[in-house]
Amino acid sequence: MKFDRRHLIIGGATLGVAAMLPSGLSQAQRKDDPDEKSPDELVTPNAVRAIERGLAYLDRRQIKSGRDTGCFGTNGYAGGVAVCGLGGLAFMCNGSTPGDGPYGRTVDRCVEFILNNTKDDGYISRINGSGTDNMYGHGFAMLFLAQAYGMTQRPEIEEKLRKAVDLSVKCQNNAGGWRYQPMKSDADLSITICQIMGLRAAHDAGINVPDETREACIKYVKNSQNADGGFRYTINGGGSSFPLTAAGIVSLYSAGIYDGEPIEKGLKHLERYKPGSAQGGAYYFYANYYAVQAMWHAGGTYWANWYPAIRDELLKNQQGDGSWNDQQVGPEFGTAMACIILAMPYNYVPVFSP
Repeated sequence: MKFDRRHLIIGGATLGVAAMLPSGLSQAQRKDDPDEKSPDELVTPNAVRAIERGLAYLDRRQIKSGRDTGCFGTNGYAGGVAVCGLGGLAFMCNGSTPGDGPYGRTVDRCVEFILNNTKDDGYISRINGSGTDNMYGHGFAMLFLAQAYGMTQRPEIEEKLRKAVDLSVKCQNNAGGWRYQPMKSDADLSITICQIMGLRAAHDAGINVPDETREACIKYVKNSQNADGGFRYTINGGGSSFPLTAAGIVSLYSAGIYDGEPIEKGLKHLERYKPGSAQGGAYYFYANYYAVQAMWHAGGTYWANWYPAIRDELLKNQQGDGSWNDQQVGPEFGTAMACIILAMPYNYVPVFSP
């Protein structure tokens, strides 16, 4: 079916994009806040232009033929499945789906690359080894693949997605988390949230995820929260940080926990890192990718204060070629993350929906 920026297909059912109301606001937007701005008010003309330039940059960077078709580089992070999955999500967040929309063919190539690099055991990692992949890559790629499957119902995507889900389920450790390699070992919250998001997306698309897996996830995330409301890297101890607090809150939302003390304490802690506060620290795009999701779910003044601040900060930092550069990972990663963040009010990708 055609995608007209008003519907997606998930699990075989046609869903309104955030069940759009005539006013442009969504059913998911908080009923106790009738003054919440519409997507067109939040994504300003300058933001629209910035997104368009960012997507054009990503499209230019994508390899369009040969063995590496679909990825955004030939080595390093740009050549891996994580950046490919996030790049594909960036195009989806702005209205393109597999085979349809301004970048429908670009999304198709992302799907092709992920499918070609899903191993027989379900591990999604660049097979020729020139990318920089681990369970981060597996999680982000699984998240993208789940959205692509929900939109297309293609059997070849379903087959690979089921294998990817099975791999994650088998690798979850006894504490409920995951680590860098596809095996049971110790765990950290950063890797764990990638698996939680991917598994949630797969579940929403109709793939079975065992209840015990979800329950163990919730336990691990709750055990990662500090007394100050922030979240730490491992359950064994450590200080709270901006990226992990943002990821921890989204973990809880993704596991179906929408209110309660852990959420409220986490949001209050996260407010310390509002864009412009000069307290963000390292992993800027990773942190803000999760933070904007956390605030989008929270709604109200949380969302009203956060989104304009990160939007305006990103507009100031865009490069002349349309990219955003992440110091740790590279411009393809930074640009994909920035385009996803800026497009959050559109609510086009179900896994990000409140």
